[in-house]
Amino acid sequence: MVLKLPKHKYEISHNMTCCHTYPKTMLSPQHTHPPPHHHLPLLHHPLSTTTITFNRRHPPPISASSHPPPTNPPNQDTKILRTHNARSTSILFQTDPQSQTLNGYHKNEILKLLELSMAKKRTPQFPGSIYIQSPADTTVESSLPPIKDVFNAENDYDFEVIMRALEIRREVTLEIFKEAMRKGKFGITYVNNLGSRLFPEFIDYVMVQAAAMKQVPEFANSSFNVRAKACLEDCNVVPLIRWLKHNGLSYPQIGKLICNSKGNLESIRTTADWLKSIHVDGRFIGVALLRGGENVLQRSTEELDEIVSCLEKNGVKREWMGYIVSRCPELLSFSMEELETHMKFYFDMGMNEKDFGTMVFDFPKVLGFYSLEEMNQKVAYLKEFGLSNEDIGRLLAFRPQLMGCSIEERWKPLVKYFYYLGISRDGMRRILTVKPMVFCFDFEANIVRKVQFFRDIGVQEKGIASMLVRFPSLMTYSLHKKIRPVVIFLLTKAGVSQTNIGKVIGLGPELLGCSISKKLDPNVKYFLSLGIDLKTLGEMIADFPMLLRYNIDVLRPKYRYLRRTMVRPLNDLIEFPRFFSYSLEDRIIPRHKILMDNRVNFKLRYMLSSTDDEFQQKVDAAVQRRRMFESGISNNLGLDSPTDDSSEDEIDDVDINIDDL
Repeated sequence: MVLKLPKHKYEISHNMTCCHTYPKTMLSPQHTHPPPHHHLPLLHHPLSTTTITFNRRHPPPISASSHPPPTNPPNQDTKILRTHNARSTSILFQTDPQSQTLNGYHKNEILKLLELSMAKKRTPQFPGSIYIQSPADTTVESSLPPIKDVFNAENDYDFEVIMRALEIRREVTLEIFKEAMRKGKFGITYVNNLGSRLFPEFIDYVMVQAAAMKQVPEFANSSFNVRAKACLEDCNVVPLIRWLKHNGLSYPQIGKLICNSKGNLESIRTTADWLKSIHVDGRFIGVALLRGGENVLQRSTEELDEIVSCLEKNGVKREWMGYIVSRCPELLSFSMEELETHMKFYFDMGMNEKDFGTMVFDFPKVLGFYSLEEMNQKVAYLKEFGLSNEDIGRLLAFRPQLMGCSIEERWKPLVKYFYYLGISRDGMRRILTVKPMVFCFDFEANIVRKVQFFRDIGVQEKGIASMLVRFPSLMTYSLHKKIRPVVIFLLTKAGVSQTNIGKVIGLGPELLGCSISKKLDPNVKYFLSLGIDLKTLGEMIADFPMLLRYNIDVLRPKYRYLRRTMVRPLNDLIEFPRFFSYSLEDRIIPRHKILMDNRVNFKLRYMLSSTDDEFQQKVDAAVQRRRMFESGISNNLGLDSPTDDSSEDEIDDVDINIDDL
């Protein structure tokens, strides 16, 4: 509704007398003088048109017999000339019966009344403004009606008004909380960030508690602001925030933790102290409280101690509890029935208490993170590889991280790829039992790239499958930090040619797991020091790749015995580098003594590679040929009709000592 204001009316005299006209409703007994201003217009309220004229310096008393001048009906098209105070006067002038919604008050007036009634500070005034202050302020006679006269139990409140009142109270409560934080010497940025995390859960809790304190006789006549401050002081939220921050918790963690407490802030400190008692590191306290769930804060220390005691009785050491709880705080939310059911699942697979304790320490999530249904599905899938219940129990005790792998995302794609490479189910079972960590990898990022690298250097397809089955640890090595440097070393420092590098890696994939500085390079230097040239050494490695894996302390005594006792040339070693693979005490020395006792001599290949029975047959045949030669029987009778099963190559390799004839 737009009101028309009359033109300004002044009475000027020699003593600077001004005549002004004001509505009677704007003057109260305490405010007989209008706000000082030199040029105030005449305001006519439609409900009361009484005009009061007074002198600026000597205002006369208000007379009841004053008659208002005739007023014209307001025109809807006219505008309020006094624009700087139109917002203030619009509250008083909205008297359209159709716009009244509650006890004869306009909705905008009600909303303004709500804002003023819960304001923390007085509204700033300026000269010439209409003085509107909160009715709750007892130091100032407010021009607005008391809020209790507007809201009562007999009215049906408008939903918009109620929601606006709730928003205003939340904002006021949040400001009170920020003020308490600033008094606690917290920075403005930290206070604002934390306040945004506590809004609206904890702010609503404070707001409800402050409203409930109205029933307490001590706070019956107190304002909402006073009650909200008292509520914050009673719950000691500011000291608690400082303590949590001192323990390394960030403001998002503190905010979420306070909201999860549902007002029971003392439980946060109690639970945190209990976590410290079991040696949970300070940086993990916040994580443990948050991931443990809301019911952890509702539990007593006796219930938490019962969980720890149950784990101790089943093989988990007391000094491990802090590490286990910090990595899997979900254990604290388990009931005793749930905990015992999860433990029974592993004990039924033949696992003892020692293995169970080390398994929980290695991977705490194996006990408290996964559901029984999910664990049963994974065990059933592992059984498809031909593993028994006991085998799976030993497998999980050795590598419990398997329980954290997804069947659809990890295991099934890997099994399909192994089938593509030609690995059978038995080969997969060997990979699973020897190196179960392979089933925890992303095969596309790890295994596929290595297989492609082996193809590029010349390893055959069948050789790749046999490599992976023979040496599963190969799939866990880094391609750029481990595998590629070893291949480059073999090509540049060990004399292996590019045509033979695929053969070397295919026959001896274990070389890729050796250290270059501690194993490969010292061995290469040792063989070169024996007088073997680099090209010949490369051929020896191609014939027997494991040559570079032996310790020098093992190689040296065998070489010394070969050269000094057996009096064999270096070429014998070059022709048969596998000589270093046989035991000196169990095979080399005993068989050399047999040859010396029977006065025969074999090449190293036939001396060491055969079994004991085959070796004895060869020795008997060589002794018979020697005796026939000594008795003067023709060579044709002895050598053309061998009595043993040796091949012609083996017969030609038999050396007879002429000095013994």
